Amino acid sequence: MLKKILIGSAVTLMLLAGILAYMRSATKKHSPSAIAEYNMNAVKIEVKYCRPFKKNRIIFGDKITGALQPYGEYWRVGANEATIFNTSTDLKIGNNSLPKGQYALYAIPEKDTWIIAFNTEYERWGATPPDTNNDVLRVEVPSIEQNYIQEQFIITFEPNDSLINLVLNWDNVKIKLPLEPLPKAEK
Repeated sequence: MLKKILIGSAVTLMLLAGILAYMRSATKKHSPSAIAEYNMNAVKIEVKYCRPFKKNRIIFGDKITGALQPYGEYWRVGANEATIFNTSTDLKIGNNSLPKGQYALYAIPEKDTWIIAFNTEYERWGATPPDTNNDVLRVEVPSIEQNYIQEQFIITFEPNDSLINLVLNWDNVKIKLPLEPLPKAEK
């Protein structure tokens, strides 16, 4: 009897693992994985994320408009898993420093400004908001309205003098987060 229960439990666990793996791979078809990389002057920054499409939807807006990403609510900055931000060096962001390491990158969009947050809970599925007690850094940045539509979400880097802009671009919205690599001795 115990043998049947153990075999049944093992089969059930294998089925659940298979279903979960299938669901993860099936969702990536709609929002493919991508990596944005910056690698210059001994500074390496990498962002792993998934790229959803607009598909004639309202992306950012008030909840009443049916926006995919309502103002004032958590967004994983992409789709599927949490967006992973990895830096090989300490960075100055706004008036604060972000220690080198790996973080979940998320945002709270508003019409005119966004909160961008770096959180230590990077090994998780992205749909559930992280514990904000694990935020290492939060910074507010302006939202830039564009005169064109970016169909598929994209993250890029724009070097600018001593700064590196992390750029988030989707629909008619662009966000630029200035990152300043800190010298090894400065913290």
